[in-house]
Amino acid sequence: MDLSELSGPTPAGRQRPHPQSMQETSAVSSERWHQLVTQIGEEIAAPLSAALERVHGLIATGQIDRRSLRMLRDELERARRVGMTSQQIVRFASGRVRQSAERLHLTQTLQGVLAHRSRETQSHGIEIRQVLKPVEVIVDPALLFSLLNTLLDWAVTHARGSIELRLDTKTWPVHARLVCRFHHTPPDEEGRQAFVNTVAPQEGHALDDVSWRLVEQAATAMGLELDRQDGEVTTAVTVEFPRTIHDEVQGLTVSEEDTGFAVSSANSRPLAGSHVLVVASRREVRVQVREAIRHMGLVVDFVGSIDEASAFCREGLPHAIIFESILRGERFNQLREDVTREVPDFVFIEIVEEGGMFEVSGYGHAAMARVGRDAILTSLPSALVFELAKTM
Repeated sequence: MDLSELSGPTPAGRQRPHPQSMQETSAVSSERWHQLVTQIGEEIAAPLSAALERVHGLIATGQIDRRSLRMLRDELERARRVGMTSQQIVRFASGRVRQSAERLHLTQTLQGVLAHRSRETQSHGIEIRQVLKPVEVIVDPALLFSLLNTLLDWAVTHARGSIELRLDTKTWPVHARLVCRFHHTPPDEEGRQAFVNTVAPQEGHALDDVSWRLVEQAATAMGLELDRQDGEVTTAVTVEFPRTIHDEVQGLTVSEEDTGFAVSSANSRPLAGSHVLVVASRREVRVQVREAIRHMGLVVDFVGSIDEASAFCREGLPHAIIFESILRGERFNQLREDVTREVPDFVFIEIVEEGGMFEVSGYGHAAMARVGRDAILTSLPSALVFELAKTM
């Protein structure tokens, strides 16, 4: 499902395909995109229809219980994520993604993603079992971050129990290999039968959801080898990284003659898909922040108090928290302590009440970045890029 299949010049030195072959390829590609658009519509419509029914019930009765309110929020969140995922699919398939190949420690990157997502996986009752050997690869940092998060999104959605992640290196060819394995059907007979009676007939289609399509597109864009094996009960996904750094007798070499790549640079990490929580009690501050970062492709949530932020973080950590300085107090300090105990380099950005200041964390012994209200539009995007680039 690559948009390049639809049109484009023939590369030099390659024979132009026969017109009939081009028409057949175009027809197949068009059909794939038609199926994908249909699938996106279905996956957005289903949770929105359920949410609309709850809204009608709220209008009719004037009441909604805590459980229904949470389900309403989850349904809206699911629809939002499908929409944002579809945008990323188009971005990958259109060929507009600019990559910066860098030498990265794949194991540490994966561990960082899992640390950020630990509260979320625990809230779903899912245990992540890790068997990770140290591996370094040459990839684009932002695309790797997107791929790992999307793969985890997909696995958490479909896993019925624990998720096993294995990272090692094949002997020949020398490729780093990430294997993600889980039960898509409950492993015990009683649970399996209940699952078959309720949702199993749709499960084959469910595994091929929009999140999986994004995994496919990300892997293709990065030049990775992707394989999925679906059994009666389990699913196993293998991602191979052809550009893997490995040891030889004479020392550290790369699976290519000359990489020319430096250690990862912060400037090449776009933030599209990153999750930011904004804690602001005043509407005017929320409007300023929303306007400043709306072009960055972020997943943004807003809450009005530190208590709401704490409740939000209990279910899963965002990648950064932006907060008003007037909310800084003992409750905020406790939230920050809890979060940094779990993720030591977690990003906090404080919106101070006056001035056009912009201070990065670590400058002048500052524990977190600070942006003045007068500088929100001009400096907040830069603050997010700088701070998140240090942690992703």
